[in-house]
Amino acid sequence: MEANIYQAIAGGKRLGIMGGTFDPIHYGHLVAAETARVEFDLDNVLFIPTGKPPHKLNHKITNAYERFAMVQMSIKNNKYFKVSNLEIEREGPTYTIDTLKILHELLPKQELYFITGTDALLDLLTWREADNIFKMAKIIGASRPGYDSRKFFAEITKRYPNIKDRIFELEVPALAISSTDIRARVKNKKSIRYLLPDEVRLYIKEHKLYQ
Repeated sequence: MEANIYQAIAGGKRLGIMGGTFDPIHYGHLVAAETARVEFDLDNVLFIPTGKPPHKLNHKITNAYERFAMVQMSIKNNKYFKVSNLEIEREGPTYTIDTLKILHELLPKQELYFITGTDALLDLLTWREADNIFKMAKIIGASRPGYDSRKFFAEITKRYPNIKDRIFELEVPALAISSTDIRARVKNKKSIRYLLPDEVRLYIKEHKLYQ
């Protein structure tokens, strides 16, 4: 099944990579991916749920296969969206640089665009082999309206003056939604309807997640 995914996207020129814990996936993630796809003329967007994110080793995270299932059901009606178990099948902490290296081997002719939240971009500077991440993929920072990203871009320009043409900001209104808030709402028995696909809402209810 995994090999079929890469075969299906092998003919493209530009691939968006949407990484994250997706705990749970919500409309903010989906709108960000679709907006990036259109704005940057991406042939496909590959969702890659994290396995064991090194920055969250002390956090309680939902089982990887349940997170994968929620992504899978959320994207099934978008022919440009695919999901990979690349990271959840890998043992130990999963690092973005390792994932990018594997994707470069699998899809050597494709230009990679890594999509992440602008407010998380400063953390990217602390990731393993951050300089190589910038070399291997262009970065799309999806920001919510009104978010001031000047601090990040000032810092990134100072540290990596040669990557201005490899990092972009993209405003996404739906990013006001957050997984953290959704988990809190479930725990406090509040409604999460219309914050995420209804299939995911029902899956959370059926499997008693976040309670």
